Amino acid sequence: MNRRRFLACSLGASAAPAIQVDSRAKYRTALIGSGWWGTNILREAIRSGACQTVALCDVDENQLKTAQAEVNKLTSDQPKLYRDYRELLAKENVHIAIVATPDHWHALNTLAAIEAGAHVFVEKPIGHTILEGRAMVNAARAARRVVQVGTHRRVSPHNISAMKFLKSGRVGTIGMVRAFVHSAGGPGERTPDSEPPPGLDWDLWCGPAPLRPFNKAIHPRGFRQFLDYANGTLGDWGIHWFDQILWWTEERYPKRIFSTGGRFVRQDVSDAPDTQIAVYEFETFRLSWEHRHYAGNNAEKTPIGCYFYGTNGTLHLGWRDGWTFYPAKSNEPPVHEDARLNQPDDQNIAELFADFLEAIRTNRRPVSDIENGHLATNLSLLGMISYRLGRSLVWDGERERFVGDPDANALLSRPYRAPWRYPAV
Repeated sequence: MNRRRFLACSLGASAAPAIQVDSRAKYRTALIGSGWWGTNILREAIRSGACQTVALCDVDENQLKTAQAEVNKLTSDQPKLYRDYRELLAKENVHIAIVATPDHWHALNTLAAIEAGAHVFVEKPIGHTILEGRAMVNAARAARRVVQVGTHRRVSPHNISAMKFLKSGRVGTIGMVRAFVHSAGGPGERTPDSEPPPGLDWDLWCGPAPLRPFNKAIHPRGFRQFLDYANGTLGDWGIHWFDQILWWTEERYPKRIFSTGGRFVRQDVSDAPDTQIAVYEFETFRLSWEHRHYAGNNAEKTPIGCYFYGTNGTLHLGWRDGWTFYPAKSNEPPVHEDARLNQPDDQNIAELFADFLEAIRTNRRPVSDIENGHLATNLSLLGMISYRLGRSLVWDGERERFVGDPDANALLSRPYRAPWRYPAV
């Protein structure tokens, strides 16, 4: 155990006990980031019957009002409305904080909620830089709080059965895994910068990230393709499949990473790569990632997921199409299981939130624990650092440092815009 992990564990032994809630009472729950996906999560929190919505927070009044209307439709709760999460956490006695803000806010929101004594359900990826994630893991351990990451495929029925199939050995020895997302699209349009719409505090939306002119391509749902605020498709979709791969293997991190790509088709105002390939060298297998924002087609059978290539055959683990094992022997039939997903948006948030609540009640780690989310997020971020530098990198996963590479290590964090302060690890 290295010093960082020892300190995290040692602090946990002397931290204040987790919040105690009467078994007949409901968890006082706040939503920080009340957009489309945050409202999906809150909806399942309400349906669990275990949560009382006491506060909603968003820098955009339009999103705030939409979320408020949804709460009013589902419950008699009367949540207070906030623009600043710091004011919310100072005024409300929150047991559970749902963090569904853009990626560049996840760390500060989560750390403040933990400091306020709350358990946290935070969306993926857990942060924008690697050392943000380490700070989040350390804080959760020190305060003995449950922090669940929204990688809901950990509880999807077909993903669970696929993992059992993979770990049973029926695929044989797996030497390579290929993860991918291919979508239709094209050059896109160059939307002009403009004044923020009424009700949006754009300065606070940018927060610790660079303050750039408002553009409707960024907010409310386009931020993932702007590298000041997220990490492109590798950061958005990559973590889902990397989490599945880390669930399957006993290895926690790769030894070497190389990524290449560029913007070969898109001509809009975003700056994330529309084409990217990343290769990760693990001890016992190789992992490749690829995505493109164009040329979605029917020839490849499926546009998303990962293939596990084994000596006995190939298993495709997908999303809406479930999983299928294709035996190496042509006389053996494929094995298939359909997906079982919830609406809207084909997800399994209800099952993941149920696990989160059970983890709080029983004082155990959740199925999508913050450290699982950190390791999966790291794979995305490692690929993006290699992409930025244009060369391969050697990674010491135990120390969470690049070997002999000060330029790469400088990208483990980034400067925050004043007055925001980067979290201490």
